[in-house]
Amino acid sequence: MWNWVVIVVSVLLCLLILPTRFPGMDILGVGPNWLLIWVVTWSISRSPFEGAVAGVVLGFLQDGMTAPFPSHALGLAIAGFITACLHQRRFLQEDLISVALVVFGLAIVTETAMATQLTARHLFGDDSPYLSLAAIWQYHQRVSLSSAILSSLWAPALYYPLKRWWEKVRVGE
Repeated sequence: MWNWVVIVVSVLLCLLILPTRFPGMDILGVGPNWLLIWVVTWSISRSPFEGAVAGVVLGFLQDGMTAPFPSHALGLAIAGFITACLHQRRFLQEDLISVALVVFGLAIVTETAMATQLTARHLFGDDSPYLSLAAIWQYHQRVSLSSAILSSLWAPALYYPLKRWWEKVRVGE
């Protein structure tokens, strides 16, 4: 039971801190992607399916806070799936440096997935929030690099306590 409490509370904290900008926690108005860090942390010791499901669920929660259409779910699902696959194939160690590097790369992947969805919405929909494709991809460059840098720097702050908790839970089972 305590495991579920820790999971729910940690997700809620990530959701609450997501729009918050403390001093030193943003670059060009972009902050760390706390939900991406959580999905990577969760997916390291889970199957690719569980990682993808966690990404979809957290993506829909983030979309509920920020966007009138689903935009984060696909990127976070891809991130969860890739993280679990990397760990299963032994390409990913469970140390802070490896996790920070994976978070850096997957932050770019998730932002690219979102930019691709915005591009499709611009091309095929009539209610695009952007005036041109160039605006979408210029914004993507700024956001993806800023998010990748900050998320990878802050990843150990979330990864280490959750990893320790889940190790403790596994030993107790």
